Amino acid sequence: MRAGAWRDTWRRLRRRVDRRPYVYGALLGLLAVSESLAEFVAGHGFVPRLSADAASATGRVQLTLVIALFCLATALPSLLLRPPAAGVTVTAASLGSLTILHTLTIAGLAAQLVAQYRLARTGRTLTALLLGAPFLALALNTVTDTAAGPAARTLLLAVLAPVAVCAGLAGRAAEHRRAHSAVRRVMAVTEWENAARGERARIVRELHDVVGHHLSMIAVQAETARVATSGMPAQGAERLLGIGDTARAALTEMRRLLGVLREDTGTAGGAERSPQPDLRHLNGLLDEARSATDGSVRLVLSGFPRALDPGVELAVYRIVQESLTNARKHAPGAAVDVELHYADDRLHLRVRDNGPGPATGRPPDGHGLLGMRERAAAVAGDVRAGSADVGGFLVAARFPAPPRDDPEPRTEESA
Repeated sequence: MRAGAWRDTWRRLRRRVDRRPYVYGALLGLLAVSESLAEFVAGHGFVPRLSADAASATGRVQLTLVIALFCLATALPSLLLRPPAAGVTVTAASLGSLTILHTLTIAGLAAQLVAQYRLARTGRTLTALLLGAPFLALALNTVTDTAAGPAARTLLLAVLAPVAVCAGLAGRAAEHRRAHSAVRRVMAVTEWENAARGERARIVRELHDVVGHHLSMIAVQAETARVATSGMPAQGAERLLGIGDTARAALTEMRRLLGVLREDTGTAGGAERSPQPDLRHLNGLLDEARSATDGSVRLVLSGFPRALDPGVELAVYRIVQESLTNARKHAPGAAVDVELHYADDRLHLRVRDNGPGPATGRPPDGHGLLGMRERAAAVAGDVRAGSADVGGFLVAARFPAPPRDDPEPRTEESA
């Protein structure tokens, strides 16, 4: 178990530690040593190695070690150390290589440019420029040097050092632009959310102060008229009672809506919440419709009744509620049939009245029908509305339903 814990720790460390700089630094150092030794052999005509002469062998080994150390110092630190330490170390090693060994490898030149780029990228522009200044002075002193290789590389380094600094500054500016763009996007989203939250808060205030007040007045005046009017027929008193009950129900629904809106604005204040209606409340809705109209309201159930998704049941309830309201408004006294047919994987809803249909001025695409379509689409359903084949107005909808598990279909009617 302890060995397994050590292996897991080692794996986590390997995942966290970025090994690429070490690999690149090692490759750059190996390239610098190989290149310097190749130049030494090309310039002196022999490979520095041990020989029978101890003094000569010692000198050659020491020379080999000095060359290797200088080359490693010009290449390794650029990727392994932090930018300031890497810049100082690489610059000192490069200057020593140029002034003592009169050479500078291509790997060392690349490491010097990388070090100055990293300095500028981290915001140390002045340090990067100061570390590049000695190479300009060396380039001016070696313009007439007969050793074309070192002089050319010194001049190239003096020219490319400012370019590396400018590239680092450009990278830093691009990084700042990206960061500022991300901040602006976050601020824009936050501003939009605050604006939307403020608008919802304004809607809550308007609904509470204006619409709520008027609904309360309707309920109070209906109750007052029923009690204060003497000799009123029983049917009229019942209608006034229905008006008051409807106004109070509308107030309850509006309070529930205000609670939802206040939740999002952060001002819920412990508003009372109640469950959303579902198909179990459908009979109560139909009873209210029967008491509010002279026409009959019939419910027809067929198929395999089963529990549906709460969102689907709420959408069905609201569509039936809106359809009954439209029937009372545009076809008062008409008989209404509400049909629920449970198919294999669908629930089919039909609400049909035997009124005159839309020819009397019923808007075919009003806000109520648009709301029905939006509710149905939100739960993967669809709604169609228009004149029925046998007269009247028809609202037909389809909703997804889970597979049936009842062995026998049932058909029920209630009126």
